[in-house]
Amino acid sequence: MVTAYKHEPLTDFTVEENKRAFMGALKKVNRQLGKEYPLLINGQRITSGEVIASYNPARKTELIGTVSAANKELAEQAMQAALSAFSFWKNWSPEARAHVLLKAAAIIRRRKHEFSAYLVKEAGKPWKEADADTAEAIDFLEYYARQMLCLEGGAPVNSREGENNQYGYIPLGVGVVISPFNFPLAIMAGTTVAAIVTGNTVLLKPSNNTPVVAAKFVEVMEEAGLPKGVLNFIPGSGAEIGDYLVDHPKTRFVSFTGSREVGCRIYERAAKVHPGQIWLKRVIAEMGGKDTVVVDEDANLDLAAASIVYSGFGFSGQKCSAGSRAVVHEKIYEQVLERAVKLTKSLTVGSPEEAETYMGPVIDQAAYNKIMSYIEIGKEEGRLVAGGEGNPERGFFIQPTIIADVKEKARIMQEEIFGPVIAFCKAGSVDQLLEIANNTDYGLTGAFISKNRDHIERAKREFHVGNLYINRTCTGAIVGYQPFGGFQMSGTDSKAGGPDYLLLHMQAQTVSETY
Repeated sequence: MVTAYKHEPLTDFTVEENKRAFMGALKKVNRQLGKEYPLLINGQRITSGEVIASYNPARKTELIGTVSAANKELAEQAMQAALSAFSFWKNWSPEARAHVLLKAAAIIRRRKHEFSAYLVKEAGKPWKEADADTAEAIDFLEYYARQMLCLEGGAPVNSREGENNQYGYIPLGVGVVISPFNFPLAIMAGTTVAAIVTGNTVLLKPSNNTPVVAAKFVEVMEEAGLPKGVLNFIPGSGAEIGDYLVDHPKTRFVSFTGSREVGCRIYERAAKVHPGQIWLKRVIAEMGGKDTVVVDEDANLDLAAASIVYSGFGFSGQKCSAGSRAVVHEKIYEQVLERAVKLTKSLTVGSPEEAETYMGPVIDQAAYNKIMSYIEIGKEEGRLVAGGEGNPERGFFIQPTIIADVKEKARIMQEEIFGPVIAFCKAGSVDQLLEIANNTDYGLTGAFISKNRDHIERAKREFHVGNLYINRTCTGAIVGYQPFGGFQMSGTDSKAGGPDYLLLHMQAQTVSETY
């Protein structure tokens, strides 16, 4: 019997006890800064001699820690360890593999504020964003453990007289997991354990912006009883070991979350069959979005403004689900814009270590430069009505920015900025609202704000995104509740946190026995 899944609750930081506990976790993590973290290959901790230094994006001279960087030789060593471990890990029962995940979830739950504090320090996440990230990581562990038990018996098929047919699922092999900086615990953990619980072994290459959080997670998986070689921790250069492992003939699948540019590169490279390769590699990719909050003419104006602002500026807009476009009916355009600007100007930007901070920094100098350049483009394409300024002296801070009166084909309406910038565009009818909503290369999330039931039903049919939200923000998918993944250039629509996600890490086998 599979126990019911219930998602991890978020922490209420208005409760003084919770606030004190989180401040204590921040103090604890601050005392641990500057540590060195080795690679983990076949259960052995290896120092490579080359390091990736991780700095606090809110205080850019503060070293969070250093992580050993793998080269091609060490990546090959990790591949051989994973291949060896696969020979026994694939034969572990689903119950035993699921038990490791549930134990890891329990460990992280006990240390929830500590992990969230690392997210504050290394990723620049404000308290609530960090807490949600950690809760989602726990959710992935709990949900995928239970999903594996549901899949254990395979699926029913028909049998005839004198014949028994079985349809089951078996693991693929060695997977390369390449995880992003923006959900450095949740997405990294979710993509990793989905591969592990289904019987595969993993080479984990986390984002070079947030490798310490990943190192801490790998320690938890060890503590939970994961055998050596099943999870190998190999941070390093994407151009060096990333390409090497994607091309490797023994790589069976690649699970990637990141930019469209890198995702397309991986997809193309993985399609090539190399000498010694006896399969077509599977690619699971989530590659970003250009997501729209659509506001119909009879929408609740305050709800519309809040949905736009909180969709666009949560974690400084550094979410693939971020609502970076507001398409508003012309009859209420100015009213919604006015409310959104007022709300935006009320947001607190500053150190994510302060409980009152709504928005912290962007992740690094390259992100800061890119976003500021798009703001300059936006000033040419529309009217700056909020924000528009940045300050990189102490950390990579950018004010939440709204550009109004933007044409539907403008660059800031079409290109993913991945920062705190929202473009406002006007439409004259529900037909035009939906037409503009669908006019990008992406199809990840969208929100439709309306009181009109006919228009809502049209949006359900015509708004072409993987995750459509009615009368709420277009961010904040919960594992097991809103399976997450998008269409078109947003990726392979591999619905993370959904009932069929684990199947992407397995292959179906039919066994037919005649009596």
